[in-house]
Amino acid sequence: MEMVRVLCWRSLAILCVALGMIGVIVPGLPTVPFLLVAAWAGTRGWPRLEQWLLNHPRYGASIRQWREHGAVSRRAKCAASTMMLISIILIALSGAHNVIKIAVPLFLCGTLLWLWRRPEPRG
Repeated sequence: MEMVRVLCWRSLAILCVALGMIGVIVPGLPTVPFLLVAAWAGTRGWPRLEQWLLNHPRYGASIRQWREHGAVSRRAKCAASTMMLISIILIALSGAHNVIKIAVPLFLCGTLLWLWRRPEPRG
């Protein structure tokens, strides 16, 4: 039973690393949030992967800052805000049902409020 649990955590970690790497290439798909989940899953089933993510030269600092302080960089906040604004505009211009045109922007605005209330990394 323990092995099944470890395999599930590892599968989640691999999926999130894969989605994060796709996010490096595809505009609008985030990278760091997927790597945060991968590191979280790694603590439960793959400590070596977790350590690799925490020490990654590009993304390790963001993961550590989130874990230690719940901090999000201003650059990440601006990028997320821009992507959410583009999404809201595209939904408004689409033929989506009015419920979608109202619910999604409200959800994204709530997400933005939460995001901008997060502290920024020190130094």
